[in-house]
Amino acid sequence: MIKNYLKIAWRNLLKNKTFSLINIAGLASGLACFILIALYVADELSYDKYNEKANRIYRVNSDIVFGGNNLHMVVTADPMGAALKRDFPEVEEYARIYTSNGAKLVKKGNSFINEPNVAHADSTLFDVFTLPAIEGDTKNALNEPNTVVITASTAKKYFNTTNAVGKMLETNDNTSTLYKVTAVIKDIPHNSHFNFDFIFSMDNVDYPWGTYLSHNFHTYLLLKPGADYNRLQANLGQYTDKYVMPQAKQFMNIKSMDEMRKSGNKLDYSLMPLTDIHLHSDRFPELGVNGNIQYVYIFSAVALFVLLLACVNFMNLSTARSANRAKEVGIRKVLGTEKKSLITQFLTESSLMAFISLLFAVLIAWGCMSYFNNLSAKELSIKELFKPGYIVLLLLLPLVVGLLAGSYPAFYLSSFKPISVLKGKIS
Repeated sequence: MIKNYLKIAWRNLLKNKTFSLINIAGLASGLACFILIALYVADELSYDKYNEKANRIYRVNSDIVFGGNNLHMVVTADPMGAALKRDFPEVEEYARIYTSNGAKLVKKGNSFINEPNVAHADSTLFDVFTLPAIEGDTKNALNEPNTVVITASTAKKYFNTTNAVGKMLETNDNTSTLYKVTAVIKDIPHNSHFNFDFIFSMDNVDYPWGTYLSHNFHTYLLLKPGADYNRLQANLGQYTDKYVMPQAKQFMNIKSMDEMRKSGNKLDYSLMPLTDIHLHSDRFPELGVNGNIQYVYIFSAVALFVLLLACVNFMNLSTARSANRAKEVGIRKVLGTEKKSLITQFLTESSLMAFISLLFAVLIAWGCMSYFNNLSAKELSIKELFKPGYIVLLLLLPLVVGLLAGSYPAFYLSSFKPISVLKGKIS
């Protein structure tokens, strides 16, 4: 039966080439816009979810009001991570990232290249985040000074191979320094809130260590499975009282935190889930350019509106052509065709047209992808559509669109009365 419906639907499409072309073109354009926007939204929502422990990773944020300054920062004091791990059983591990040194000049051949995507970090960075090694072992890769971990593309850039462990890189930060490559990791995915090409040892940072009042380190916590981060966040004041206030009393003439708050000043810490950083954080200084959840909502609404508009357009064209199908419906009813069979036939035709439109929509989206990437500052690929998670939705899309767009014409056409049709009373 289905084969017969498809055969009749295909014949009707070929018989009415102009109508079919117009309807397919309109629906394909709408679907192409929907696909491009949907890829953008899916990419925005996917940030940092590549990490296997993403649901247990939190960044420590700082809110400081002092001396007329109101600071909402993503950096903390250098000893904070270690102190939290030591004092709170919920914390399994911590990792710090330091970027205040800025870009580095790295020597290639006889010249130095300015590399902006650099950072200093602890070896625990690789225990917290999913940054798999291609060469070497990341477990202790940054435990010694003058060591560096680089990405695969960086290794190819400087050594023409990913087999770079044990080789030396020279930097020029006022003085020349040689760093030993201890590991090569896969390129960090683009949907990460940080993206570094070089990760240098924290031991090479020239810094007044142990200062609880100076905030220059991005601190991330990996909580133990089942740990309640809200409970940990509520107890962060204990860290302030135990470690920060003694130095504040010594250097800032502050007697207690209550006195500090009464004077209109404050120092509070909070935890932000890793997967919320890209779309929900507008603090300073971020490690990359963040998005905005409001844009995700807006673009999602636009995508659905465009899809709905394409379906309504399909509906209108199909209904407007109903007069040409009236005699067909009348004759088939006289011959005994049931109403539900007619509805199924018309829905099959609309679904077939939606499927053909989808094929053209994918081609249109593929052709427009480079322009869309330039416009949205993304690195999207049409290959994303063919991943297991997306391919099911892609196959369901023409079915849903076909049923949605073809429902009204199907019920409208199948409701024609044979006598009125054959007597020419339907106009």
